Amino acid sequence: MRADDADADQYAPQDLNAARSALSGAQGALSQGKAEDARRLALRATAEADLAFARSKEAITNAELNQRRTEVAELRRRLQGGGQ
Repeated sequence: MRADDADADQYAPQDLNAARSALSGAQGALSQGKAEDARRLALRATAEADLAFARSKEAITNAELNQRRTEVAELRRRLQGGGQ
């Protein structure tokens, strides 16, 4: 699952759990011969996993942005203080 690779367990656990639940439901429906239910649940699992991936990437990107802003603020402080 792509969401696993993006640390979704940490950054989007609810979305990832929803994806896993839908996937499990799809597998169960398929084993019971309910192809249409399996298809619907598989599509839902895909959508939930995509959402988890996107939210995880957003959180990672925001954390990186905040880190860069902190670094810029520190550099500005040093420059204004004469490099001390």
